[in-house]
Amino acid sequence: MNKRLFVQITLGLGLVMAVPAMAQAQDAQAKDALARVKAEGVLKVGTETAFAPFDFIDATGEHAGFNVDAFAEVGKELGVKIKWVELPWDGVLPALEAGQFNMVAGPATITKARLERYRFLSPVAEATVAILKGAKDDSIQKPEDIAGKTVGAGKATAQLAQLKTYAATLPKPVEMREYPGFNEAYADLAARRIAAVANSLPNIAYVASKQPGTFAVVKPPFGQKSYFGYIGTKKPDDQALLDAVQTALVKIKSDGRMKKLQEKWFGTAFDTPDVAPEPSF
Repeated sequence: MNKRLFVQITLGLGLVMAVPAMAQAQDAQAKDALARVKAEGVLKVGTETAFAPFDFIDATGEHAGFNVDAFAEVGKELGVKIKWVELPWDGVLPALEAGQFNMVAGPATITKARLERYRFLSPVAEATVAILKGAKDDSIQKPEDIAGKTVGAGKATAQLAQLKTYAATLPKPVEMREYPGFNEAYADLAARRIAAVANSLPNIAYVASKQPGTFAVVKPPFGQKSYFGYIGTKKPDDQALLDAVQTALVKIKSDGRMKKLQEKWFGTAFDTPDVAPEPSF
């Protein structure tokens, strides 16, 4: 066999072997997100870990919270494992759009602007905004007492947006300090570098219950009633997967598992709709 013929045969064999591999790759790309998740056995979920009691790092250094437990149940329903991808909150939604994970736990407040861009699944808790103050601070007895004070909130959060709207109605301007995560805001509040923190009632009620001598909740909540929900994209490729997660969440609600998780992490249960409602803001 001459050298030229040998090279031609070798190249031909290489092409024959490459065709099935290319076909397999194309088949994998053709599958929708649900098929890929099922094939891999893993659902990738993005979140932050500074939003207790939804997501936080516990005393042992482990990721814990309501979302961890809720998605463990979702994983059981789908027959897959959950892989968490942790980022600062202002980077979570851009990372979702970039395809770094399948969906977002968060959760996020359901707003009109977000609904235009993302698909929200069945709400998992209320997200009404309230004020957290220092336990010994008698200068803040009601929400309007934050007028003229410095108040912290999470960067790029619906709670910050609601705080800005509410502050505009007060007689004195409110200085707003934005934080990449709420833990930093709570630390500044404990150190008296700010007067209060605006966050959802479930979050601050949890924080206050864990440190009653440090923090206290100011009631009543302010702002419009809202809900927290899990997020996916509106890409056609993702819809079958999101439908499956939606079905799992509704089942978890209907059989009482969701109520038990809410009572475990929030100290109360929420009557949330099965379908994300049209938000008022």
